[in-house]
Parts: sequence; structure tokens; C-alpha cells
Amino acid sequence: MKRHQMESVPRTVSTVVPNTAEATHVFDIVGYSQMKGRGREEHVTSGTFVVGGLHWAILLFPDTHVILLDDEEDNVTAFLELQSQGGSKVRACCDVRLVDQTTGLASSAAPAQPDAKTFKVFNADESNRVSCLKMKRTEFEAPPYLVDDRITLECVVTVKKEPRVSRARPVPRIKVPPSNMMQQLGDLLESKEGADVVFDVAGETFPAHKLVLAMRSPVFKAELCGPMRGSGTEPISIVDMQPVVFKALLQFIYTDWLPSIRDLEGDDNSEMIRHLLVAADRYAVDRLKLLCQSILCKNLRVGNVATTLALADQHHCGMLKDACIEFMSCPNMLDDVVASQGFVDLENTAPSLVA
Repeated sequence: MKRHQMESVPRTVSTVVPNTAEATHVFDIVGYSQMKGRGREEHVTSGTFVVGGLHWAILLFPDTHVILLDDEEDNVTAFLELQSQGGSKVRACCDVRLVDQTTGLASSAAPAQPDAKTFKVFNADESNRVSCLKMKRTEFEAPPYLVDDRITLECVVTVKKEPRVSRARPVPRIKVPPSNMMQQLGDLLESKEGADVVFDVAGETFPAHKLVLAMRSPVFKAELCGPMRGSGTEPISIVDMQPVVFKALLQFIYTDWLPSIRDLEGDDNSEMIRHLLVAADRYAVDRLKLLCQSILCKNLRVGNVATTLALADQHHCGMLKDACIEFMSCPNMLDDVVASQGFVDLENTAPSLVA
């Protein structure tokens, strides 16, 4: 019940995916030597370019940007600057690559700047500038990068924007109907289509299908498909069984259920259940045998417990037998059970069982 209720509750789904904008700006510096010597606070600024709807620029400090101590190396530095005004914080990163002037190929300066691809926070009102290059001057100002007083920076800027979230939509579902295989098998029995065996029970005939019977009952399998199977086409005679019982047995074999199971419960139908139990034991239809035991167990009475005990003992129904003995052993039941006709008959037919 809970599972059905859970499945009936509407379910929706939405999807969130990263949202980034990326662009490459080539910063070509011709006459590089003339840009130097203006002081450590002076820088060369690239043209403004747009990435992610925002304006950016590259700031290159050709002179030493900081005061060096004796043991510090002289570096060339560059910064990525957010030039758009106002707005909220934005995250971006800049991977600076130096172009080989002899081949035209660019190689990343990331080894000298390990966090070059790490997104940093930019804010036009506070921190609008983040370092994107720090490289030894001896490497930066040397071939193949600096050739003919020209050096080229290829700056790949990536802006992380707000994630894209899809609209909420119903969860796709393909409803699978419940299995109706047993219903189809029941219809097959009812229609008699393709029947290849006929049973004669007290003059009433029942067409059936050997394969279904053999699949569900090892006894039918041996009789219909084994070496002792008959070779004729005449109906197979079933003795010591009522037609209504055999019909119910066939219905259970085909559908795994008794169509009117509620109608078979209670004292008025206990005799039918007893006959079905005998039939189920005869053809080794174990689930039907257990089902009959369950019905008989629920309907134990003073007047039928002794008869049921004898039936359980005869057909090796251990659980039903134990239930009968437990019922009979109740102090307030024992006298009434002993006085019943069923107990008298049990004493005459199975005295060892009574003992």
C-alpha cells in the first residue's frame, strides 16, 4: 500500500550544469625594450576585451614590480584586470601562454604560475586585479619568446558564470502494466486452443496442454512426457476424483490461484478443500497443498479437528498435523474433541495417531 502511495505522488526534476565563458586575447608587444625603464609601478595595458559579458584587460609590468631583497629573483609579472564597473563578484582565471616567435606556437607559462587556472574572485569595487603571470626575467626576455624586440602573450580567460538551471519538469515515466501471464494461461485453459491431451473424470472431459501440466507438476510430467507416457489419443481416465475437484486443480495449475478462494473457506466448503489437498498431494502441486492446509488450519473446529488430523497424517502435512494436535491439546477443548464423532472414527482407524 505504501509503495502504491509513493508511486502516485507527483515527481518533478530539474538539472543544473556549469556555465562558463572563455575567450583568448593575444597581447602583442612590439618594441618591448622601449616599454622598460619607467619604474616598477608602471605597466603596459592591453586593449579591452570582453569575456562573459564583462570587460577585461591584461596589465604587464616589464620592470620589477616589487622591491627585491638580495636573495630574491627578478621576475616579470602580469595581471588580469576587471574593468567593468559595479555589479557583484565574479570568478575568473587567466592562463597566460608565451608564443614561440620561430614556430608561432604558444606554450603555457603555468609551470611558473601553478595556480594560473585557479578561479579567483574579482570585484570592481574592491579587488579587480589578480596575478596571472610571474616568470623569471631571464626566461621571459630570451628566445624563442623575445625575438626582434617583440614578445607575444596569448591569454586564455575563463569566466565562471551562474550555473544554468533547467525548469522543473515531470519525471519521465513509462507505466508498465502488471503481468497478465496467469490470466492469459487461464484464458488458454478456458478456450481449449492448442490442447493436446484430454482427461476423463467421471464421464466429464477436460482438454489441457501437456507442456503446462508438465511444467507445474512432476507427476503429470512423468505421466505425459516420461518413458511411461501413453501413445494413444484416447482420453486419460482419472479415477477417485470428482470433476469439480479436477477442474479446480487444473485452474490452479494454469493460474497459480483458486479463482473463488474466499468461497472455498469456511465449514461449508471444508470438504472441497480436503479433496483439493488430496489432489494436490497426488500430483505434487506443493503450493496448492500448502494453500489448502492454510485454509483448513484457519477453520479448525471441535467437530472437524480429528478428521483434519487424520487427513494431515495420511498426506504428510506436518504443519497442519502440528496445528491440529495443538488445538486438541487445549484443556478447554479436549473434552469436547474426545466426545466428537470425528475423534471416535480416528480411534477406530488410527489408534496409534490418537496415542
